[in-house]
Amino acid sequence: MPREVEFIADGGDEGRLDAVLAARAGISRAHAARLIAAGAVRADGRPAPKSLRVRPGMRILAVVPDEPGPPQAEEIPLRVVHEDDALLVVAKPAGLVVHPAPGHRSGTLVNALLARSGLPAGGASDRPGIVHRLDAGTSGLMIVAKSEDAHAALVRAMARRRITRVYLALAEGVIEPDTMTIDAPIGRSTRQRKKMAVVAGGREAITRIMVMQRLAEATFVEARPETGRTHQIRVHLAASGHAVVGDDVYGRDRQLADRLDLKRPFLHATRLVFAHPVTGETIDLSEPLPSELERALAVARASGGGMMEP
Repeated sequence: MPREVEFIADGGDEGRLDAVLAARAGISRAHAARLIAAGAVRADGRPAPKSLRVRPGMRILAVVPDEPGPPQAEEIPLRVVHEDDALLVVAKPAGLVVHPAPGHRSGTLVNALLARSGLPAGGASDRPGIVHRLDAGTSGLMIVAKSEDAHAALVRAMARRRITRVYLALAEGVIEPDTMTIDAPIGRSTRQRKKMAVVAGGREAITRIMVMQRLAEATFVEARPETGRTHQIRVHLAASGHAVVGDDVYGRDRQLADRLDLKRPFLHATRLVFAHPVTGETIDLSEPLPSELERALAVARASGGGMMEP
């Protein structure tokens, strides 16, 4: 059963909120960070970020559910695009959550991976092997490590922007420039804690956009995120006035999504290029659009628009 943890910080509580809450509530720091991200922790009556520096006199209130146990293996169909002794690359379908979280304790990609031979390894115990994530509604390629060393090397490569990730998206409206770079910091929305937004003081976020085809009501684009912020492509395109079609969180034109029979955001991780963490060999993998996105794109094209001149 959830319990309330409430205290007024004293001189021994100074530090980041996630660390202070973990010590006070007797939970792991990762669990504390998840509670804060879910908006279950308030400082002086207001939702607080995990990076908040706790000062003496602050009143902290948290609703703390029991810490979940380790994820369990589940027989869930999963298509593997590449596999060797160090890693595998999977084609995640839309609708599959990557790892267990509040509200999704089972039926995730991690549960599926744990049912395979060559178990994932490295990183947090509730998300073993996960190097980067895709939103539940996003399909496409994901790297999973099979050893601690491979995980550490791949996470370093991601942080150093040495892993190329290419997405295909259908954006609302017509994007005029052929290419654009969206360089805008992303953080949690100050108005809706479950959403991300472009905010002053947010973490650096850079996305490069290239127009593939302009259509009557939308633009088919390639997106290359240089950083890995939560919902980055979705937030950046929405901030530019061209949200991903079918995005119920950040989108503006639900009628367009309905006309295209889209039940999910039109966002697909189509290509990964990276150096193998053990051999150094270049791994270059591609995954075509899934059938429901191909159909939606065909309908959008039928309503007008033509390919750009090369």
